[in-house]
Amino acid sequence: MRISTKGRYALMVLIDLAEQGQDKPVSLRSVAERQGISEKYLEGIVARLGAANLVDSIRGKYGGYRLSKSPKEYTIIEILLATEESMAIISTLDEGGVSTDTVINERTVGFWAGLQNYIHDYLENVTLQDVIDGTYAKLDTKYDNWDGSI
Repeated sequence: MRISTKGRYALMVLIDLAEQGQDKPVSLRSVAERQGISEKYLEGIVARLGAANLVDSIRGKYGGYRLSKSPKEYTIIEILLATEESMAIISTLDEGGVSTDTVINERTVGFWAGLQNYIHDYLENVTLQDVIDGTYAKLDTKYDNWDGSI
């Protein structure tokens, strides 16, 4: 499973909207400027978030976007499911997918399914508020002081 920029940016957009507060709608242009992301690209992401009822769109001169619920009510899995084409770790486990992968067989598919379930369970138990607060369960401390270098 690889999370695309759509999924990563969707999380960034929702965090940005949460930090701006629910008082007034936030323009996509201002989010794009703060996050350093193309406004045009964000339009597609926000459209997906809107279709999943994760953001509200307010029209008009002072329109924009805001969260449709409290940050503690969002799970990371629902954000990713709104933006990703697939959350399957291998194509065999993709809903309705047919695998042509000859390496995956009955003996190994259970392992991959277990790993996928573990990841999904983790993502279902982390909220947007957890990410904002940094209180999500950290499985590995090696990235605690990550400077962005590889």
